Amino acid sequence: MARRHHYRRRDKEPPELGVTAFLNLMVVLVPFLLITAVFSRITILQLNLPTSAGNDTPDQPEIEVEVIVREDALEIGDGQRVLHRIGNDEDGYDFAQLSKVLLEIKKTYPDKRKATLLVEPQVQYDAVVAAMDATRTAEIAQLGGVERIELFPQIAIGDAPGAG
Repeated sequence: MARRHHYRRRDKEPPELGVTAFLNLMVVLVPFLLITAVFSRITILQLNLPTSAGNDTPDQPEIEVEVIVREDALEIGDGQRVLHRIGNDEDGYDFAQLSKVLLEIKKTYPDKRKATLLVEPQVQYDAVVAAMDATRTAEIAQLGGVERIELFPQIAIGDAPGAG
């Protein structure tokens, strides 16, 4: 019969955990995550998608403000037809004129806060953001400087209908 040897060292210590590398990672990772979390919070815009639900008060005349961003022009509509068309100039879109037209609509409907931005697929992202900014606020030159006026801050985004 073979004899089994059981070696048991009583003086053997448990292995030491190397947490230095983990702590170094945390020292770098935690500030990085905190910094990026703040920046991502700043750049978020809340958008509302258009719904197909009808209005419950048909006796009150209501306008659906639509800003259609086409490749060659900006169009402002009321949900059924185009009210105003702003063609591109040599510098591109005229967002200042868009704000002026929307300001006139806002004077007629001061309680209206919603607008729909309809965009053609080939329109550049920068133009979409600039159109959103022009739809949300207008800048008016005053004697003491420039005043920002809120136009239509609740913006829904969709695809533009075919040119007609």
